[in-house]
Amino acid sequence: METLKNKIRDIVDFPKPGVVFKDITPLVKDSATLRHCVDALIAPYRESRINAVAGMEARGFIFGSLAAWELGVGFIPLRKPGKLPYDVQRVDYDLEYGNASLEAHIDAISPGDRILLIDDVLATGGTARASCELVEKLGGEVIACAFVMELTFLHGREQLTSYPLHSLIQY
Repeated sequence: METLKNKIRDIVDFPKPGVVFKDITPLVKDSATLRHCVDALIAPYRESRINAVAGMEARGFIFGSLAAWELGVGFIPLRKPGKLPYDVQRVDYDLEYGNASLEAHIDAISPGDRILLIDDVLATGGTARASCELVEKLGGEVIACAFVMELTFLHGREQLTSYPLHSLIQY
């Protein structure tokens, strides 16, 4: 995982003072590193009979769609409100300073579908927990949550104790 870690750069004071943003741009730019990353993300789930991969807007779309392609299954985008053109199911959730929502088409998941949830980073866990709730509201079963990186000091894992969790890099 050191190869992956070396391709993630720190941007100090972004998006606000005191925050060190983990920029994945160098990782996704390098095709060999990107392939290695996606392979490592899905390795534990290759034999899990997954029906689809769900990814959260926006960077979860990058890793989630590539993971779905490699697994030979469909991809389900979990979007911010107002971005999907069809009937949607919605989950509202709290953030540290406010609230947010995620939506998915009502027919994106069928009852009993086995879903792998993928995103680039697990921080406080609020978005990931809401994503799991949305999948379950639509009748799906969250098989696991997989992340490229986990910011362990934010304790996001505690929001996901009901789900198997896999992260490639921990900070």
